[in-house]
Amino acid sequence: MDTLTLTTCQGAEITPHVQALARLRIEVFRDYPYLYDGDLSYEADYLGRYADNPDSLFVLVFDGESLVGAATGQPLDDEVDEFRRPFEANGITPSSVFYYGESVLLHDYRGRGIGKRFMAEREAHAKLRGFDIVAFCAVERPSGHPLQPPNYRPLHGFWNAQGYQRHPELATTFAWKDIGEHEESHKSMVFWLKRLD
Repeated sequence: MDTLTLTTCQGAEITPHVQALARLRIEVFRDYPYLYDGDLSYEADYLGRYADNPDSLFVLVFDGESLVGAATGQPLDDEVDEFRRPFEANGITPSSVFYYGESVLLHDYRGRGIGKRFMAEREAHAKLRGFDIVAFCAVERPSGHPLQPPNYRPLHGFWNAQGYQRHPELATTFAWKDIGEHEESHKSMVFWLKRLD
């Protein structure tokens, strides 16, 4: 982190960085397991929802002037139905949950503790605002997926080490276009939760 700058902002404060964040999301999510065939118009709509929300949080990492990493979050109450519904069905009030949109970081910057900072900054933000739970959703590809790299290691160990637990009962699907697909298809996703002290 010594040569990098980490900063946070909320809501419309992200506006000067939206284009850079859109490009970063497209680049990072192109990798397995997301395989996202990115679309700038979708990104503008998606990030616009966070920019319009004064309760959202952006954690940004810069190398000089270049955005190399970002993590986002907003109250689950403000999220799409696909993400709220599993909580409601399992008796968890969405207003008690702060939802992490994503953590994206270029390969060259991994292994420097930035992922831990992403988690810590969002947890502190959620705790300060009275949320009981922090949560994120991760795609789950079928075993033996043809595009899984031979050296792929899921992040489950890292997430567990940060105090997050996988909750298979909190499952949903979400649609996007994979690399090589002609149209969107629904992907299986499962939530990971941490209760705040």
